Amino acid sequence: MIFTPFIIRILERNDLVTPARFFAYIGYIWMGLIFLFFSFAVALDTYRLILEAIQRAFSADFSRFCLSKAQCFFIPVFLSVGITIFGFFEALNIRTERVIIRTDTITQKIGRLKIVQISDVHLGLIVGKHRLKRIIELVKAEKPDILVSTGDLVDGQMNNLSELTGMIRKIPTKYEKYAVMGNHEFYAGLQNALKITTDAGFRVLRGEGLNIPGVINIAGVDDPAGKRYGLAPNASEKALLSKLPRENFTLLLKHRPQLNETEDRLFDLQLSGHTHKGQIFPFSLIVKLFYPNFSGLISLDNNSYLYVSRGTGTWGPPVRFLAPPEVTVIELVHESKINHQTSPLQNS
Repeated sequence: MIFTPFIIRILERNDLVTPARFFAYIGYIWMGLIFLFFSFAVALDTYRLILEAIQRAFSADFSRFCLSKAQCFFIPVFLSVGITIFGFFEALNIRTERVIIRTDTITQKIGRLKIVQISDVHLGLIVGKHRLKRIIELVKAEKPDILVSTGDLVDGQMNNLSELTGMIRKIPTKYEKYAVMGNHEFYAGLQNALKITTDAGFRVLRGEGLNIPGVINIAGVDDPAGKRYGLAPNASEKALLSKLPRENFTLLLKHRPQLNETEDRLFDLQLSGHTHKGQIFPFSLIVKLFYPNFSGLISLDNNSYLYVSRGTGTWGPPVRFLAPPEVTVIELVHESKINHQTSPLQNS
């Protein structure tokens, strides 16, 4: 099991997709199971230590609250197995999250602009045709004006994905599709990742901004992982965003939910992903230490917002616990400042 990830990569490189997929399911489910078992075992050991310390400090008898060694083993086993089974099916249960932002930077003529976000799909051995079909059904049902991917569209395995990219390319949109590069695109190989993303119909924004006249500004930046390979364009967000007309709503696509606190907010909404909301609790507690804004909608200063997706697919274990996958629907609704009587923000 320890060497399964290495075995998977070797099989992938030799285009042995079926055995690689088999080992991926077995190995990564085992990884999730062991993580859960370890977490519950640590929790029970901590409970035993605290109880022992109290008994010694107060010379009290709390033996009726003590757990045997067998209980401390089998309770984590049953909990981790049960949650892994539940989490496997939870990972297939993709939710549609809705956010409404009322703003006067969307013209009265447009009225309402619908943006659909997918993030961290991780197309490859685990997220294949069956899961992608469900994602596409949810996206198509929303009839998006704009479809965006905020990174990690692909995973390590990028062979034989033409059928999957063709499925995404057929999603109809009014103002096209846009994407940015996440860390996994750089890990997997940037040139192949760019080809797959563009084959899927996305325009990739790499330190680039554009204006759809009278509609919206859209800008996107590479994930910082690219700098390790010398591949990420050196683009200042401030320089990038300051070139865009301020009378239009400005959307920033950025894989990681990081904010540049030293610069003025020159965007109205930043869409991010990367965190998966931890994917498997209690790993989310660790993720939140590194990314305080790690899930959902966050109101920032200057009437700007950050939305962090829980991710649409899975990475590693095809398991989710207390962090269900999502397709996000953001509706930008015209509302003049003069007639502004309700909150500019609604999240459902």
